Amino acid sequence: MTLDDERRAIRAELESLKTGGMHRRELSLYACKRLFFDLGIRPSMAAVRELTQTGSASDIPKDIDHFWERIRDTAKGRIGSGAIPPAVEEKAGELISELFQYALVKARESLEDEKREAQAAVEDSESRLREAEILRYASAETLQRSDARADAAWARVRELEAELAGSNARHASSHVTLEATAKRLEAENAKVAGRLETEVEANAGLRERIDVLHAEMRQNAERYAVQIKDAMAEAERRVKPMLVELDSLRSMATTYQTGIRDAGRKEFDFIQQLSAAKSRSDRLEAQVHEQSNEIDALSLEISALRERSAVPPELAAVIWALAKAGRLNNSDFDTLGTLVDAYVTLPGHCPKCVDGEPELAQVDGGFEMLCPECDHCSGVARSRLKAVARFMEAEGGRQ
Repeated sequence: MTLDDERRAIRAELESLKTGGMHRRELSLYACKRLFFDLGIRPSMAAVRELTQTGSASDIPKDIDHFWERIRDTAKGRIGSGAIPPAVEEKAGELISELFQYALVKARESLEDEKREAQAAVEDSESRLREAEILRYASAETLQRSDARADAAWARVRELEAELAGSNARHASSHVTLEATAKRLEAENAKVAGRLETEVEANAGLRERIDVLHAEMRQNAERYAVQIKDAMAEAERRVKPMLVELDSLRSMATTYQTGIRDAGRKEFDFIQQLSAAKSRSDRLEAQVHEQSNEIDALSLEISALRERSAVPPELAAVIWALAKAGRLNNSDFDTLGTLVDAYVTLPGHCPKCVDGEPELAQVDGGFEMLCPECDHCSGVARSRLKAVARFMEAEGGRQ
């Protein structure tokens, strides 16, 4: 059996004795006896305390001293009971005295060591106690802060509950308002649908009227073109003989000196007639140019009327407002095409440089808006609406 096994056996015996009601001192004496006689170990406070698991740092040394006194008393009684010669008894007494003194010195040294160990244990316990006190104070402060945060959290919870109740009430009110608004919008949508049908019928009549005007305009343009052509031919017909006659008169003037005065007068008359013919030709050309401008203006007006007839003005205004606000994407512009171009107004200034006056041009069958000052450009778009909206997007970003 090893030393550890023997220690465990002794500890088990002491536990059973303790359970049986043995006193603390008796347990300590029993532990000293087993250590000294069975294990050959000098009893110490740490060894006894390890086996008995009871006793204080001041009680166990007293129990060990009591154990040694009992050992001395037992040895003294055995020596004095026999017939021992006086010299041997004296020597035995001296030897026992020396052993006692040596044991006492060793016991004191062991006691000092155990005292130092106990003092170190006390100091360590005091240090742990101070740390525990510090931790307790910190825990108390943390608990106070936690309580404060908990109170604040409960107050915030109550506030949030009140806000939630108010939000639920506002949500219910908003829901009622939303239902009323939806009903109103449905009624307005029905009215708009009726007006749209009326506008479609009116636009159909207007389209027929535009077709008639266009046919009349075409006939007038053809008639004006024929008249202009006839006038030009008449002017050429009258001017050419005059020029021929003028040439002949000039040749005759060089040959016949006598007829210079008459030829000069005829030449002057011919020149006046030629000037009158040229003036008439200029007037006819100006009239042709004016009529051409009128035809172009009528064409533009017809195109605008056709575009305006396709979309109601109110709907076009809404679409133009959405485009200026940047709420239409490319697919929306592609769907609308040029239906709303007649209602699109050109901006008076560039959204980037402010001073520039933008210009709208037709490029490759599309529209492009450009600022001549800062070269800000919308890019080529399929419709005037998309070009102007893309050009004005810089204004929304700048604001």
